[in-house]
Amino acid sequence: MDQLKIRGGGPLQGEIQIAGAKNAALPELCATLLTEEPVRLTNVPRLRDVATMRRLLGHMGVRSETFGERGGLRFQAAEPIAPEAPYELVKTMRASVLALGPLLARFGQARVSLPGGCAIGSRPVDQHIKGLSAMGANIQVEHGYMKASLSPGLRRLKGARITTDMVTVTGTENFLMAACLAEGETVLENAAREPEIPDLAEMLIKMGAKISGHGSSRIVIQGVERLHGCSHEVVSDRIEAGTFLCAVAATGGDVRLRGARADHLGAVIDKLREAGVEVSADSQGLQIRSPGAEHLRAQSFRTTEYPGFPTDMQAQFMALNVVAKGSSLVTETIFENRFMHVNELLRLGANIQIDGKVARVEGNSRLSGATVMATDLRASASLVIAGLVAQGVTTVDRIYHLDRGYDQMEIKLRALGADIERVSP
Repeated sequence: MDQLKIRGGGPLQGEIQIAGAKNAALPELCATLLTEEPVRLTNVPRLRDVATMRRLLGHMGVRSETFGERGGLRFQAAEPIAPEAPYELVKTMRASVLALGPLLARFGQARVSLPGGCAIGSRPVDQHIKGLSAMGANIQVEHGYMKASLSPGLRRLKGARITTDMVTVTGTENFLMAACLAEGETVLENAAREPEIPDLAEMLIKMGAKISGHGSSRIVIQGVERLHGCSHEVVSDRIEAGTFLCAVAATGGDVRLRGARADHLGAVIDKLREAGVEVSADSQGLQIRSPGAEHLRAQSFRTTEYPGFPTDMQAQFMALNVVAKGSSLVTETIFENRFMHVNELLRLGANIQIDGKVARVEGNSRLSGATVMATDLRASASLVIAGLVAQGVTTVDRIYHLDRGYDQMEIKLRALGADIERVSP
């Protein structure tokens, strides 16, 4: 398995392009199942999860091809389509559950393996089953699969009022896609508000869907008989942008992030500014200037649903807190196992103590290079940030996690002056 070798100690300078968002691209790839007409997506990131989803759609019978230079993919889900997502193709990717709603909506049946992904805590599918059942689906979980069909007497899903027991991003996306072809009106209460959801809704509207309220906690969908093809550009990845913001903050330097959107990163940017980092925004992206972590103040924060501080940025900001001045408390409220990067940061010289959902970080640590192991996608990024600051060589193992969610991270970091390379041991 590939590794990253990082020789830390230098600032980052220059300009890079932020890729399309993984968490927008994956549901939008699934949305191509809703029509037999061609769908063109641009700004699709080059990620392991995207390649896996493309293979999954190909297994079902969806034709796809690349075009252009900016991450262009063209899909056509013309019949016949095999409405099945087998375990072999989805065992590393929890987003496979997003095929369930579109398959049920268009074909009235689906067989989808229970999803995999990062081992960061429970991600139950019960909310998906609850919501789709309210729309007239009959779903049985057996032998590791969700087997779904329409209830007797229905020729298509029917509109319903769905109130989830928790805010669920993939649940909101599944219901949103399914409701577009359902009969009547669907109202999603307690809907997730992450920017990737309005982006999916805008794509569906281009396909002929009737949706209002996306971006709020209450989304209303009027079902239509059919959807047509469209062209859509995937929104930029706020988590990739936030990761590079934390990297520049920790190392010091002056970097422009083309395509990054300040309105999607409010909570993270607020904390960086409170720490002493200069972040400015314009219509083309973000500019960050940092004097280096030794001049910054560590910041306490608590993860919560959007627009709060994102759980997907917790590990990266913790790496910054490790080397900034002062102590901080990091409270994780979303996933119960999302402190697995802490033991690896300790190997580099961090001073962190965990008490349940709270990590106490004593900052101003002088990190030294060591071999560390990535345990999940965002943990990988935190170890890269720490390695960029540490003295000596840091080797990050199991970076296949990183490849699931970052488009050529080491190449972008090299363009900013980092001493980083991918090696095969």
